[in-house]
Amino acid sequence: MMASRKILIVDDDADFVSAVAQTLQAKGYLAVCASDGAEGFKKAKSETPSLILLDVMMTRKTEGFDVARQLKKCPETRKIPVIILTGIRKEFNLPFGFEASDDWLPVKTVLEKPVKPDRLLKAIEECLGS
Repeated sequence: MMASRKILIVDDDADFVSAVAQTLQAKGYLAVCASDGAEGFKKAKSETPSLILLDVMMTRKTEGFDVARQLKKCPETRKIPVIILTGIRKEFNLPFGFEASDDWLPVKTVLEKPVKPDRLLKAIEECLGS
């Protein structure tokens, strides 16, 4: 299996992780999972995935945002593209979405949960250039 097919899913919702992992595996990706930001950051360094799917609200409400910035600062992980998957907008009834930005939110794209599998796969393929 090529290294460019490994995707790290960082999310505390086991059912969501399972569904996403199955979707990815059906498309030939290798799914690696972490249930919180700290574990996700460790696995990003040890597994060197080609892409990270990152939830926002885990043990802390803004955990995913913090992890995205941490990944960007770390030389070993700074080049790994990150897709944020979040239900934070619905949870807090926010009138705005989140945009990727180099400083505040250094990710490739932000997808709202629930995300349809085909939309997720399209975003992944765009990030990986495949």
